[in-house]
Amino acid sequence: MEMIKLTAKEKIAYGLGDTGCNFVWQTVMLFLAYFYTDIYGLSPAHMGTMFLLVRVIDAVTDPVMGSIADRTKSRFGRYRPYLAWVAVPFGIACTATFYTPDVGETGKIIYAYASYIFLTLMYTAINVPYCAMANALTNDSGERTSLQSYRFALSTAGGLIVALVALPLVDVIGGGDKQLGYLGAMAVMGIGAIGLFFYSFSNTKERCLPEANEVQQSVLADMKVLWKNTQWRVLFVLNVLLLTGVVLKGASTMYYVNNVMARPDIATLFMVVGMLANILGAIGSAPVLGRFDKVKTYRVLIVLSGFLSAALFWVEPSNIVMVFVLVILLGIVQMSTTPLLWSMMSDVVDYEKTRSNRALGGMIFSTNLFAIKLGIAIGGAMVGWILAGVGYVGGAESQSAEAVVWINLLYTVFPGVIFALLALVMAFYDLNSQKLKQIKALLALDAKDTQDVAVKVHHAELG
Repeated sequence: MEMIKLTAKEKIAYGLGDTGCNFVWQTVMLFLAYFYTDIYGLSPAHMGTMFLLVRVIDAVTDPVMGSIADRTKSRFGRYRPYLAWVAVPFGIACTATFYTPDVGETGKIIYAYASYIFLTLMYTAINVPYCAMANALTNDSGERTSLQSYRFALSTAGGLIVALVALPLVDVIGGGDKQLGYLGAMAVMGIGAIGLFFYSFSNTKERCLPEANEVQQSVLADMKVLWKNTQWRVLFVLNVLLLTGVVLKGASTMYYVNNVMARPDIATLFMVVGMLANILGAIGSAPVLGRFDKVKTYRVLIVLSGFLSAALFWVEPSNIVMVFVLVILLGIVQMSTTPLLWSMMSDVVDYEKTRSNRALGGMIFSTNLFAIKLGIAIGGAMVGWILAGVGYVGGAESQSAEAVVWINLLYTVFPGVIFALLALVMAFYDLNSQKLKQIKALLALDAKDTQDVAVKVHHAELG
């Protein structure tokens, strides 16, 4: 089987699709919790509960979207056309979520649920096929790691743009009206996302679609097949825990800067520096870490990121230099692990093909995206419930000493402990470099031989 190499232009085009996604993703991570409690007017408890309950919908829509994408047939490919089909609704959804209607408390709660659900559905409809598309672009594991490195460098560049311009746009557009400012800022982000999705669609090509004669099954049947894949289960659990930690940190960023550091004037600088560090980590991931076994490397770096996060708790918040040093180091280390993790998801797709002779790329990526969003929901809910429990008052000029300590813990120790624990989860992941060579050899065989040999390898190597 010939290994397909990608040009830098195509890797950039693919990555710019996630730049568009991150215009919304990073805004949700950094600002949505703060927007709901301090601008929109939801109580922290309502906000946290909403974040969690909306994920119940994702439990259904994510695997369904994965199954739909796996079955899509069009002249543009299987996954790529969704970049064009869903771009405009996605842009509308991200703007609508940051609109504050004047409809009373009950009406605002209903609107918050409806708009957030709409955003979640549109994100699922465009991001599930987008993520699965990586496997259709190239069949080379090393190229996929490089592709994911480009993707997350450009994705983080989208986050950097959000960090740089979001709050200034709120001030310029709103002119003192924060509600109008957030709406206008997100309208700008939505238009930018639409343009990037169409560019990504126009400059990529699917070359590695599975054979057309594969037997189609129901979503439930696909899930039953996938559940037997031990490596998929490991990554599912890992993504839930990872994003719980990431959101604990991300959603508490504004609270940390405003209340622990007591420096709202440096909020934009704080986020920009973190994003620049993330870009460095993503860019360096493939060239620096690509020569090592990705599984072992991930374990080491995720423990290090946990230590760096927790260490920040013992730094005096007034020591701005040390705070920024740790934030930069953590951003570089943690983001360097992200391309490795997404490359592992592609490896699980290949392993599933040798295990069951099924091409379930859409299902594998969609279920892991659900795991990611479940982690986001748990993390967001924890932030809301904890803030409510310690008496945080949205919009107040100052908070209680207890609330300040808990905000500090949310930003530092709690995510740090979760990151370190991920190394234990990875102890059950077996697709190291040696196993990937065996999988590549199996995929090079004809369909009949692959199906026969896969069963033997599965029992002998992974049980």
